[in-house]
Amino acid sequence: MSTPLPQSTTPTVSTIPPEVSFADALARGLKDRAGDDPLSLASTTVLLPTRRACRTLHEAFLRLSDGRALLLPRMLPLGDLDADELLMGGDDALAAAGLGDPEAAMRLPPTVSGVRRRFVLTQLIQKFGEVAPGAGVPTVDQAARLAEELGRLLDQVETEGLAFARLKELAPERYAEHWQITLDFLKIVTDWWPDWLAREGAIGPAERRRRLMLAQAHAWAQDPPDRPIVAAGSTGSIPATAELLRTIAGLPRGEVVLPGLDRRADAASWAAIAEDPTHPQHNLGRLLASFGIDRDQVRDWPVERPAQVAPTARSAVVNEALKPASTTPEWRSLALDGGAEGLRLALRNVRLVEAPGPVEEATAIALLLRQALEVPGKTAALVTPDRALARRVAAELRRYDLRIDDSAGVPMADTAPGTFLRLTAQMLGEKLAPVPLLSALKHPMAAGGEDPGAFKARVRELEDRVLRGVRPAEGFDGLRAQLGEQPVDRRLARWLDGLQEIAGDALAAMSDSAVDLGQLVEAHMRFAEALATSDRAPGAARLWAGEAGESAADFAAELARHADAAPTVDGRRYPALLDGLMAGQVVRPRYGGHPRLAIWGPLEARLQRAELTVLGGLNEGTWPAESEPGPWMSRPMRSDFGLPAVERRIGLMAHDFAQAFAAPEVVLTRATRIEGTPTVPSRWLLRLEALQAAYGARDLLTPDPSWVQWAKALDDPGPPRPCDAPAPTPPVAARPTRLSVTAVETWMRDPYDLYARYVLGLRARDPLDQDPGAAEHGTLIHAVLEAFAREADAYGLPDDVAATLRRIGVQKFDALKVRPGMRAFWWPRFERIADWLAERERTRRADGRRVLAEQSGEMEVAGRDASLTLTAKADRIEVRPDGALAVIDYKTGTPPSERQVTLGFAPQLPLEAAIAAHAGFKDVPAAGARELAYWRLTGGREAGQELAIKKTDPDDLAAAALDGLSALIDKFADPTQPYHARPRPGFAPRYTDYDHLSRVQEWSAGIGGED
Repeated sequence: MSTPLPQSTTPTVSTIPPEVSFADALARGLKDRAGDDPLSLASTTVLLPTRRACRTLHEAFLRLSDGRALLLPRMLPLGDLDADELLMGGDDALAAAGLGDPEAAMRLPPTVSGVRRRFVLTQLIQKFGEVAPGAGVPTVDQAARLAEELGRLLDQVETEGLAFARLKELAPERYAEHWQITLDFLKIVTDWWPDWLAREGAIGPAERRRRLMLAQAHAWAQDPPDRPIVAAGSTGSIPATAELLRTIAGLPRGEVVLPGLDRRADAASWAAIAEDPTHPQHNLGRLLASFGIDRDQVRDWPVERPAQVAPTARSAVVNEALKPASTTPEWRSLALDGGAEGLRLALRNVRLVEAPGPVEEATAIALLLRQALEVPGKTAALVTPDRALARRVAAELRRYDLRIDDSAGVPMADTAPGTFLRLTAQMLGEKLAPVPLLSALKHPMAAGGEDPGAFKARVRELEDRVLRGVRPAEGFDGLRAQLGEQPVDRRLARWLDGLQEIAGDALAAMSDSAVDLGQLVEAHMRFAEALATSDRAPGAARLWAGEAGESAADFAAELARHADAAPTVDGRRYPALLDGLMAGQVVRPRYGGHPRLAIWGPLEARLQRAELTVLGGLNEGTWPAESEPGPWMSRPMRSDFGLPAVERRIGLMAHDFAQAFAAPEVVLTRATRIEGTPTVPSRWLLRLEALQAAYGARDLLTPDPSWVQWAKALDDPGPPRPCDAPAPTPPVAARPTRLSVTAVETWMRDPYDLYARYVLGLRARDPLDQDPGAAEHGTLIHAVLEAFAREADAYGLPDDVAATLRRIGVQKFDALKVRPGMRAFWWPRFERIADWLAERERTRRADGRRVLAEQSGEMEVAGRDASLTLTAKADRIEVRPDGALAVIDYKTGTPPSERQVTLGFAPQLPLEAAIAAHAGFKDVPAAGARELAYWRLTGGREAGQELAIKKTDPDDLAAAALDGLSALIDKFADPTQPYHARPRPGFAPRYTDYDHLSRVQEWSAGIGGED
């Protein structure tokens, strides 16, 4: 029921046009009304949308007084009214407001903690999933995210003043099965939730705000104050706010000041606006209708137009562009003053910048803001709802040593303490897996009681000796199992003992499948503080210092305080739960950055003005944001229940866009692609383009490419310059004198690889947490075949060769600790390989030949002026009954072609045959080869292939390979002979570990080529 208005004349409502700064105009108007009486201004009460709006008005008064002392009006935020801030009305008025006796009214129940509410709803969601057929049981972190959305729904219902009993009136059969299950759950929640709140002695935040506003409205209606009350900047989108504004407008000394009311719209358009919730004037129209007045009864707030101000036609342009769709045919009548020329003048200081991606967009915006500082006294601001873009722009401005105040603050998860808490939780939750372990231990706050530099040195040793390559076993025991007996290993073992001592409790808690959240939080925070301790300061002093640290400490304390309301947690889900709980937590610096630069959200920009305003992120889905109804109610359910359409949020965003668009100088920016996906321009940009087309002025908002070009030029190294291929010529004494047969192949195909590996001694580091890949797969197959060959050599060929191979395979798979996912992929292939090999073993051993596996050998190869020790490890050498040899190489990848072998670019098998012919293998008699072959073992549809070299005699190939190697030795015995990179591109290896060192991409591609 509406509050009865006090006896007065027509409601007093004014508006400030969007071309001027709302806060500055409001401050000047209030000061002019007060005249020379300083107490008159101090007796005024001003209600503003948010606390930040109060700060903005405070700064406007400071500008107005040039910093001189001034008694300011009382400024209160509408969104954060407290019982202690209920204004003059007296106990009788409060009682008349429907709050019972005055003392009870002032003891309005406190707001329930958001964390506690979320924990309780999380429990409820999980329990419903356990008992409801078809609902499914979410994990605790999934339930917590759903609980956050459910809390928002409860806030919306309370904000609108709806009764949850209306849920029972909804007909489930009208909705899809999924929504029927959801509706059943919502009925349980709404039956149970009020009782739970009563037991807690609390109410929801939205309900408390609604009651306070209605109490204030009733109090003022019953006992109008005798001092000025001004409500400014609100559009009354919340019903309780609209009721309070209606009451203020009807007070004898009350007034409501609206932002940017459109007076130019014709009657048909204004009537259509009432039916279009996405229109920027929709909420203002609804508010005036609730006041019972028309637009012509709204006064103009007295304003002074500064020298630099947007033309009045600018706001007319945006209002015309955003007209309801049903009235856009009227564009043909050219209602704008001056037609196309008027449009051109209105958009004279409006530019459009389209960047290829968000990084370029942020860099261009930073350049625009930086350029504004070249004009003395000029102010500039970025207005955007895109927090990622805002952070990028702030980071780009640090290039110029500029700090900028972002009104939205910094997400706690991105601050140093927040990141440290998340990383330490992931480290423990993943049982010290390499990547999360190093991420936590390399964080700047990690010190473990030592000097931070010494601690990081131990971390690097741990990385090099333990964590590179395939993941070790879980926990500290797994890390210690990777250490040897070297002094550095023993030192690392002692260091790990100390780390285990401080992490033990938290690691045990996160290993528990059902643990109390309070215990988890306490153990985690103790570990975080212990890990943050240095040799000079305790961990608490380092971790909880500064604004970000204080916010993180408050967050951790809130979790611990309300953990009794949380469900039992699987410790392994704690990191994900912590991430979800931390999302939405924001750290706002107490002191801003540069005095002339700012980043504002659209709501903050509504009340203030910068001379240059950049409207960033103008893509559909960002500005305006997607209007999703959420996971708990579909659009039809919301409509049936009485909740406002989600599109109303688009109307609020449109109003803020229209306000910001009226700045003196405006730059509209967007990225045409995000993460490689083409974007759709904001509907407001498309409307402006359509308006231009209707007025025959298509060239007004064409993208200005210069800012993107300058942004790219900042990091552009310039045109490519000619670059020669590397040609190092190390001293002969530094050149290798001992090479394997596989290295000889590398020597022929890419000598630079040999130079980097053997002369410079460089080795590629194994990746962290390496998945066993093709190389490990090949090693595994070789290990199985070697073990089988030795077993068959000692005990004879088994009756079931395939079964024996599988038994050995299980042992080798377990020894390599192949992950389940890789094992599931590799094992079926290995079984097919075992079947194929079993058939080959029986066939080839049938004539009594002897099979030798993994034979090591070497020989001296002499040139004219130098010699080389050639080494080899042959996969398989068979000694046939006639004394001749068969040399076989296993390939799990693609073997070289016969042409490459005969041309000498794949000399491995011929060189192994040459070593065998010269008695280079210990257990192999000196003999010529009658067979050279590759066995390709893939385990695919064709499990194996036998690829023999048939076109050329093996002994001839061996002799030719030795002659080629001798020539190569002589060539590189010359100190002027360089180690070229890829001298024959057609035979170069596809990839080597040293391509980046030889800068192949720079010299192999033509100048200006895509590479």
